[in-house]
Amino acid sequence: MSAGAAAAAVAAQQAKLREEEEELTKYSEKDLSGWEFKIVRSVTKINNERFRQLCEEESKNGWELMEKFDDNRVRFKRLIENRERDATADIDPYRTHFGISEGKFAFVIIGAVFVFIMIVTLIILYYS
Repeated sequence: MSAGAAAAAVAAQQAKLREEEEELTKYSEKDLSGWEFKIVRSVTKINNERFRQLCEEESKNGWELMEKFDDNRVRFKRLIENRERDATADIDPYRTHFGISEGKFAFVIIGAVFVFIMIVTLIILYYS
């Protein structure tokens, strides 16, 4: 698969996930009035202790758990009046990412592959 085809596949998957997020839960005007919403994403699984930690951290800024789409996406809501406390927040109240960033994650994967290749090369050279 070429790099262009891989990029197109990733873009299509991301579009599908965004569409799911928009259509999974329908809101009436009454549901939306006075509330703000956000989705927190992670490149690694948000489950068990990490899920509890995320919910606890978000609650400090007034965010309430609405739904967990999967192990990588969680939707929160909060009353708009909670914005008044944002200036004193320890954690960015509008963060939409939890855990290691995509760039760092890619760097770790590439680094691990590089180390693996180097070890295999050294083993081959040693036994040749």
